[in-house]
Amino acid sequence: MKIIQDIHELRATVRAWRQAGERIAFVPTMGNLHQGHFSLIDVAHQQADRVIASIFVNPMQFGPTEDLDNYPRTLQQDCDGLIAHQADAVFTPTPQLMYPRGLDVQSYVEVPKLGDHHCGSSRAGHFRGVSTIVTKLFNLVQPDVACFGQKDYQQLAIIRQMVEDLSMPIEIIGVPTSRAEDGLALSSRNGYLSAEQRAVAPALYQSLQWLKAQLQTGTGDLRALEQQTKQRLVDAGFRPDYLNISHRQTLEPASSTAEPLVVLAAAYLGSTRLIDNIEI
Repeated sequence: MKIIQDIHELRATVRAWRQAGERIAFVPTMGNLHQGHFSLIDVAHQQADRVIASIFVNPMQFGPTEDLDNYPRTLQQDCDGLIAHQADAVFTPTPQLMYPRGLDVQSYVEVPKLGDHHCGSSRAGHFRGVSTIVTKLFNLVQPDVACFGQKDYQQLAIIRQMVEDLSMPIEIIGVPTSRAEDGLALSSRNGYLSAEQRAVAPALYQSLQWLKAQLQTGTGDLRALEQQTKQRLVDAGFRPDYLNISHRQTLEPASSTAEPLVVLAAAYLGSTRLIDNIEI
């Protein structure tokens, strides 16, 4: 596997693959890889001849009080895992390479509406940072297909809309959320949990499953069900950030169970913020 830190080497590598008539799949990550990331690599192999990942902790998507400095960086371990899953290359740029003029004067990409609620309302500027870095990486790698996890449901919807709006010739594939045996969605931030918090953490997905069962009956006030589910989280030891029953395409608040629904949730255990979702 090639470890690429230079844009010129990246473009030369991709150009050689393209000239050989090979189809390219891309998996962008922030590192600290786990089985959920590796499942994206495995799906990418099913879609293309060549698979390239990126590892970049993107400062543009972190708020001033968020965990940028403490975000786990495990490059050697990540590369070992990518080799085991037969990735062809990994691009590992620095912030100076990606934002040479600094964030204050960096051009950006922003997708309206889809980022207004959920994580967008509680993490100001987050999705602008995501869409900007993904656009830059897409421009550099120019893949035929890119794989993203459905755990970050809102992010996936925003990237799909961005690709459509900007006429990017890239197929976006959403890969189902990887979970531990007890249902907890795999996440790099799970490593922040204490043993006691880790034992409590599966209650987030269990609460979503409970809500799904209520919604599948087709009855009940949606806003009241949201509040009931939040209370279940509070009772389990969480501090809810949001829990929203939304229209699956627009991500706007749903008004009835006749719509295609998704429940999006974020909640804190101590200082660790966990997210999850469930389609109805």
